[in-house]
Amino acid sequence: MTTGSQLAWDDTVLPFQLDASDMRGRVARLDGVLDGILKQHDYPPQVEALVAEMALLTALIGQTIKLRWKLSLQVQSKGPVRMIATDYYGPENEGDAARIRAYASYDADRLTDGAPFDQVGEGYFAIMIDQGQGMTPYQGITPLAGGSLAACAEAYFAQSEQLPTRFQLSFGRSTEPGVAEHWRAGGIMLQHMPKASPLMAKGEGTGELLEADDLLDGDASDNWNRVNILLDTVDEIELIGPKLSPSDILVRLFHEETPRVYDTQPVRFGCTCSEDRVRQSLSIYSARDIETMTTDNGRVTADCQFCGAHYNLDPKSVGFEAETASE
Repeated sequence: MTTGSQLAWDDTVLPFQLDASDMRGRVARLDGVLDGILKQHDYPPQVEALVAEMALLTALIGQTIKLRWKLSLQVQSKGPVRMIATDYYGPENEGDAARIRAYASYDADRLTDGAPFDQVGEGYFAIMIDQGQGMTPYQGITPLAGGSLAACAEAYFAQSEQLPTRFQLSFGRSTEPGVAEHWRAGGIMLQHMPKASPLMAKGEGTGELLEADDLLDGDASDNWNRVNILLDTVDEIELIGPKLSPSDILVRLFHEETPRVYDTQPVRFGCTCSEDRVRQSLSIYSARDIETMTTDNGRVTADCQFCGAHYNLDPKSVGFEAETASE
């Protein structure tokens, strides 16, 4: 993508609140982030679409985590796309950009001509939060169902958090005149405030996935339905196109709800891999194990699936029986 086509609100997440309806949400636009993620791999179009959707969900969900926390989304599947993994790293300091990375593993010979979600089979969608050293990570999972990764994320929030949640997403290849074809994504996340979900149990114990109607009643249900009807009027091009900024989209959709916006969170593609981390991951292996990993050229190599970085190490300098200091 050329610099001239970058919009001021690209690679940002805008939090907002609808006080009259007791709801909160976020508007995200991704451009350079997707370019950083997808250029690392020559994914088939179906896989690219799944990674783009997962990255957009990660940006929308991750905006709420605290400084230096890590949010991870993961799909594990028995289908052609075996795994999709994303990480969202909270800013190091207030005002800094958050970082997102993502990758997918798949069996190319099993891919079909169907929709992107058809490439995942039986499996689960997981959300994990790492609060840092000394803290127990949180993990919640939900089955892969509903026809999209967004539907899986909605089911996760209904089941694990008991929060009615809705995603409206748009993503695809942009073909602007004079600009190299590239991926763009935009979306809105809408969520009922926690205190407005008192019932929580109308569907509990039935063995079925909970939905918003199972969690809300009375005025809360009416508000949720009304705001979702308004959200349904958004066009896909409005979510990713250059004509409306995120704040303008909110005014167009929810002007009667008097949306209140907060500070925008910038996001960028970023990876945390390093030679030190590679050495740490190899520190559990003996010299004999390291020998089996050594190439014909007498080196131990490792590649980062997220960013494509290549590490080339002296086998005598890795493992818990290392004979020499690191290079």
